[in-house]
Amino acid sequence: MLHRFFTFLSWLFLVTLVAVVAYSCANMASPTGGAYDVDTPVVKKANPDFNSLNASPTRISIEFDENIKIEKPSEKVIITPPQKNMPVIRAAGKNAIVELKDTLLVNTTYTIDFGDAIVDNNEGNPLENFLYSFSTGDRLDTLSIAGRVLTADNLEPVSAIYVGIHSNHDDTAFTHIPFERISRTDSRGRFVVRGMAPGEYRVFALNDLNRDYKYDNPQEQIAFLDSIVIPSTMPAVRQDTIFQDSLTIDTIYTVHYTRFLPDELLLRSFLSDFQRQFLQKYERPEAHRINLFFAAPTEQATFFLLDPEVKDNDWYITERSAKNDTLMLWITDSLIYQRDSLSMQIHYIRTDSLNNNYIATDTLHLNMRRSGRDRAPAEKKEKEEEEQITFLNIKTNIQSTFELFNPVRIEFEHPVIAFDSSYVQLLIEVDSLFEAIPFRLESDSLNSRKFTLRPRWEPGGKYKMVIDSAAIMSHYGLWNNKYEQSFTVNEVDQYGNMEISISGLPEGKPAFVELLDKSDKPFRKSWVKSNKVRFQDLPPGEVYARIVIDENDDGVWTTGNYEEGRQPEEVFYYPGKFTIRAFSDHLEDWNVKETPLFNQKLLEITKNKPEEKKKRNPNLEREQQQRQNQQGSSSSRGGSGVSSNMR
Repeated sequence: MLHRFFTFLSWLFLVTLVAVVAYSCANMASPTGGAYDVDTPVVKKANPDFNSLNASPTRISIEFDENIKIEKPSEKVIITPPQKNMPVIRAAGKNAIVELKDTLLVNTTYTIDFGDAIVDNNEGNPLENFLYSFSTGDRLDTLSIAGRVLTADNLEPVSAIYVGIHSNHDDTAFTHIPFERISRTDSRGRFVVRGMAPGEYRVFALNDLNRDYKYDNPQEQIAFLDSIVIPSTMPAVRQDTIFQDSLTIDTIYTVHYTRFLPDELLLRSFLSDFQRQFLQKYERPEAHRINLFFAAPTEQATFFLLDPEVKDNDWYITERSAKNDTLMLWITDSLIYQRDSLSMQIHYIRTDSLNNNYIATDTLHLNMRRSGRDRAPAEKKEKEEEEQITFLNIKTNIQSTFELFNPVRIEFEHPVIAFDSSYVQLLIEVDSLFEAIPFRLESDSLNSRKFTLRPRWEPGGKYKMVIDSAAIMSHYGLWNNKYEQSFTVNEVDQYGNMEISISGLPEGKPAFVELLDKSDKPFRKSWVKSNKVRFQDLPPGEVYARIVIDENDDGVWTTGNYEEGRQPEEVFYYPGKFTIRAFSDHLEDWNVKETPLFNQKLLEITKNKPEEKKKRNPNLEREQQQRQNQQGSSSSRGGSGVSSNMR
């Protein structure tokens, strides 16, 4: 009997052991270890001490309670007054070390703004808004000003641009003297200039390309305030909340603090209209075409052929961009474009090292590398051309359904010898028959290959555009194949109309409104008249809008000029979006001053989106991962049971 009892215990132990082993195999996981460190580094001491007076250190050491790292010190750490010679900023174990290379100014407050550059060595927990200050005199200056920098034309936040101050109010201080104190904007365009003494200051922003802290290069992006800024303080209170968890409030308490003013300055940055001018590139991609690319908008260049020498200017057709920064020369004289090499003299505007413009003269050598087919015997090429005809390519903007407000646009592959309205038929269907309709034909003043047809569309009408074959000939012997395209113009009820009543505009100044798509690109423009703007025949969908205060009434946004003391033209964004519905009239109101400028542009159309700082909780992440692993293991065991039953 006793023997049977021990046998039963042995059997029970064996079964239990097998079950435990099986369960352990199904739940393989690494040991959990201790909790992750989620605390930020804590300062223990500094040498010299924080806010020291009459100090002139060349080396600053700040000790923390754990090993640290300093991330991107050249980008994140700002030392003010600005340093001509770059300081050495490094981490050494538990210490942050700053070695200053400049001679310190007397009676000056120095501030080192680490931002969030200091993190612990293990988990990378950042110490936010960490600041260290000392003074070489017997007073520590603690005033500050704050605000934002936005691009003037599209209200994008400007990141990593310097903001600096001058107590010297002369206009030349910005262009000849380094900033007295500086800050740098974050991804939202925000800045804080710290350690300021009482006084009156001018404030500037500068994208400092050569790091001399002054505006001495017209290609640097800048901003300036017209008014004088006087830093000050005032007592203030705020409500702080402590949560028990993500939903439950534990305590709400009042905090008294000192508010530094002004703290909502707004700088609108711009590039001056100065751009360095030079011939950037030239090429001859085809035998009959020469491309000239200039670095900036310029006056149209003049040129003539040296080899072969040509006295007249009838050997080419010019195609150019609106601002003359691109020229395309179509060579129409076959005796010229059949040559493998050409020499051309060109006169154009170039900018010298002192940023002065002068007329430059260059000789361009344009060689053409011909392919094997081009060098083939004439008889062989003629035979190939007989077998395969190459037609003159025609592009249009016509689609099967056509917008009611659109004209027809035509572009030929090459310049054509002749083209007028007699070469095109625009037909409308009437009682199953097509009848010709009149239209106005416009040639493009910049591009001789482009033409625009402007008819009076019948809403819902069925149309056909026809160009007969061989009706049009290019300068290079190509003719067109027959072109025929049918399309239907949309009905009026497929569009909406919108009228916006606008308030807050400066009195008596012209303005226009641009409608924008989701990529912040304008697609319609209309002038403001009697504080109203109207758009007709808008396709259904969501649209955005901005308004330009057109000071010089030229129909485009105009940048600023510091030497002339001229700010860029003002731009306001509608702080929402308009939803256009078909066959509807929309009446909207817009007060351009109601929403602060830095909050007007919606995030969804903002290109320079701000960085979102997310604080990690590694302990919570690990707990979630463990729960997922356990759920996955349970599912695996359940799945094995089902499969076994099926077998």
